[in-house]
Amino acid sequence: MTTLRHSPATSTRHPLWHRLATDTRYTLLGLPAALLHFAVVVAGVSAGLGTAVVFIGLPILAATAAAARNLADFERVALPGVLGRDVARPPYPAAPAWAGWFRRTMNPLANGQAALDLLYGVIAFPISLAASVVAAVWWTGALAGLTFPLYGWVIAALPGLDLTLPELLGLGGGDTTFVVLNTAIGVVFALTLVPVVRGAALVKASLAQAMLTRAPAPFADRVTAG
Repeated sequence: MTTLRHSPATSTRHPLWHRLATDTRYTLLGLPAALLHFAVVVAGVSAGLGTAVVFIGLPILAATAAAARNLADFERVALPGVLGRDVARPPYPAAPAWAGWFRRTMNPLANGQAALDLLYGVIAFPISLAASVVAAVWWTGALAGLTFPLYGWVIAALPGLDLTLPELLGLGGGDTTFVVLNTAIGVVFALTLVPVVRGAALVKASLAQAMLTRAPAPFADRVTAG
């Protein structure tokens, strides 16, 4: 069993920005990986079960399990940096030396972890989607709000802008009120950016830890992951 080790050296200089960058990268870049994992599992399992009666479905299921294992490894490598602690890759025993071609072909399905790798591909996709949407919305709100004084005056002067947010809230009209309120909203997004993105990343990482990892063995082979 291989242990993926968290390397704290990169997080000591600017811990807050490093944490935010790590969590943002994990949530946003994790969505394409989750989509690929979901597509591979759904397509492979559907094709495999649909053709299992003519034998070809069994190798398809085995190939899907092998692909899901590799995709799960990408997720495992990212976990130590998000969780801040070591995680361990479950063992995947190789086929016995005496095994024939069929046993070797089906070996990816012979491990109980294969079912979790496949199931994770289905369960993790909606969670990854939600986490990435939350991170993207908070980043957009923070950046757009903090820079609103640079372009908000142009928006306020646009013709046809009859009912603004300050007026809806009963704060009155006026360009200054419009710009100040939207900037204040951006400040709120910025102040809550770190904990919100952190929470989104931890929800996704906790599921991956539960389904894809084991407790690290004290003397296992270690691989540093950032």
